[in-house]
Amino acid sequence: MSKRLRKGQAPTRRMAHVWDASRCIACGACVLACTSSNNPDMMFREEKGWRSIASNIRRIDSVTPQGRPEVLLVQCQHCENAPCQTTCPFGATYTDDDGMIRLDPRMCAGCGYCVTSCPYNVRWFHPDSKLPKKCMGDTCLTFVDQGMPPACVQACPAGARDFGDLNDPNSTVSVTLRAKRSRRLLESAGTEPKYFVVEGS
Repeated sequence: MSKRLRKGQAPTRRMAHVWDASRCIACGACVLACTSSNNPDMMFREEKGWRSIASNIRRIDSVTPQGRPEVLLVQCQHCENAPCQTTCPFGATYTDDDGMIRLDPRMCAGCGYCVTSCPYNVRWFHPDSKLPKKCMGDTCLTFVDQGMPPACVQACPAGARDFGDLNDPNSTVSVTLRAKRSRRLLESAGTEPKYFVVEGS
């Protein structure tokens, strides 16, 4: 099981999400798998800020200037310089030794600083517990601890999602990022996100 990093300690692994927009068919299987696995009580309840099913994956639908529909899937970027961690006054948000941003609910007061400081707007409050939620949820963390990919990767029928270690040059995510053109969201924010959007060959 992953542990909290001590100050100045480097993560053992740098786990990252890769979403291949060129392969995505916008079916929503990843969003449903995320909610049904991690927050099944929210399957039929809307996250009011997003006006959609409450999930750790936010789907943003838009239209290009040419009139073509476009989908962007966003979730916790597991930033290496995470604002949610630096703004948390209680140390509840932390980086684990896999380089993932996690929340310790025992230390969380529900103040919402992490929610408002996230430049990607991908944290949300559970309406019952009043605690912030994010990728990864508890079930997905269990999957990863057992050597399996998170629910969104398992559910994608198009093979558009992947998860792996950037420190391993032979991992599938490292191979993909070397072979294909990709970008990170809001790089100018200086957060050093570990969520990559692949846009093609």
